[in-house]
Amino acid sequence: MTDENNEARGYQQPAPDLKALERLVGTWEVSGDYVEGTSSFEWMEGGFFLLQRYDFEGPDGQKVEGIEVIGHERPFASGPSEDIKSRAYTNTGDTLDYVYELDGDTLTIWGGEKGSPAYYRGTFSADGDTLSGRWHWPGGGYEATSTRSG
Repeated sequence: MTDENNEARGYQQPAPDLKALERLVGTWEVSGDYVEGTSSFEWMEGGFFLLQRYDFEGPDGQKVEGIEVIGHERPFASGPSEDIKSRAYTNTGDTLDYVYELDGDTLTIWGGEKGSPAYYRGTFSADGDTLSGRWHWPGGGYEATSTRSG
């Protein structure tokens, strides 16, 4: 569904802060001291949600595959949430909630709610093809670099 179709049907347009996540669209090779693998992002038809699919391997060789839906929540008969929220589902049975925040070239992904002690903070390179950062949580964390491969 194009933006014009959304307007014709009376739908609101995707929020500008969500559209700013366009820089994630594509395929990424992810490496770090805890996880290796691939991740890809694409827009759902209509542009209100960004979809991520990932295939990672942890340090113990455990394979973690998942999908994530990223966008503004809009429950029945209400407007969109202020924050960009997501939920990820994994092949290991996890359901993980996040809040996305992009400020210039810095991407923060909060675990659970904004301001959480569990978060990822990374910076995009000048050409936008590398995202380097670190996941943090009480008592741990790990470095991760994503490099655009497609």
